[in-house]
Amino acid sequence: MGIKAEAVRKAHESINQVILGKGDVIELLFTAILADGHVLLESVPGSGKTKLAKSFAKIMDGKFSRVQFTPDVLPSDVTGIQFFNPKTQEFELREGPVMTNILLADEINRATPKTQSSLLEVMEEKQTTVDGETLQITPPLFVIATQNPIESSQGTFPLPEAQLDRFMFKIDMGYPSAEEERNILRTYQMDEPMHTLMADLHIEDILTLREEVKKMTIAEDTMNYLLDLVRLTRHNHDIELGVSTRGALVFMRACQAKALLNGRSYVTPEDVKELAPYVFEHRIVLSMEGSIRKTNSQVVSEIIEQVPVPVEAGETR
Repeated sequence: MGIKAEAVRKAHESINQVILGKGDVIELLFTAILADGHVLLESVPGSGKTKLAKSFAKIMDGKFSRVQFTPDVLPSDVTGIQFFNPKTQEFELREGPVMTNILLADEINRATPKTQSSLLEVMEEKQTTVDGETLQITPPLFVIATQNPIESSQGTFPLPEAQLDRFMFKIDMGYPSAEEERNILRTYQMDEPMHTLMADLHIEDILTLREEVKKMTIAEDTMNYLLDLVRLTRHNHDIELGVSTRGALVFMRACQAKALLNGRSYVTPEDVKELAPYVFEHRIVLSMEGSIRKTNSQVVSEIIEQVPVPVEAGETR
């Protein structure tokens, strides 16, 4: 495990040289892929969402596909299609871009609801159905979707709750600081750093580390803390729909992956507290009254503050 974990750290450092000032976001992506999850990147145009996804794909030796979503993209453009070959006089399967290891779903909220739903089976069950034929996707499958929040009224279709729940994390890239932006301009002034990226991480390493993630221990107090946070989203007067059981499961797995990335064999309460906003914010639906007064982020922050963080016991180590 040590050698494979070292490969992850090396890949992390490589991407840090390309995507400057986003070390926390990069770590979240590695956490998600080791926890067998998917990520939704949301930020204004030009903040590096697509470049981050492409950089992440480049440091792996697996297959990479990209779908640029627009309103005229059909479900068959994503999952594949059976077409008639006039030469052979037979129907043949043309696989869609979902038959990959890393799928970049660019501007996913531009796709129609019907096309968005074509990803549900893929993301959850790692399979797709084309004209009644079920195709299994060779693991790992990691979906990185992007969307621009400012275009909510310009030919876009907001992701429904069922689709959002398939994403382990929703991450806001945000603007860089003044110093970070200065470093970006200097770094890209003469060259394109992404050209230097090499495939440091093997598919087999990821599959092995996913099994190691499941072995990360969670003390009873830490598990209770995680569950208290989840339950509080279901009993808050500002929230109409709280975090689902599936959300609780991916929350636990994400905390285990974070522990492994930090070189520990156990989950700490701080792991739980740090990841809660990324797991919760896109899974809760505010009540009408709550949405008038607060944002999802504010409500989640209040919930985290309400639950005391347990003190780590010596036996958790």
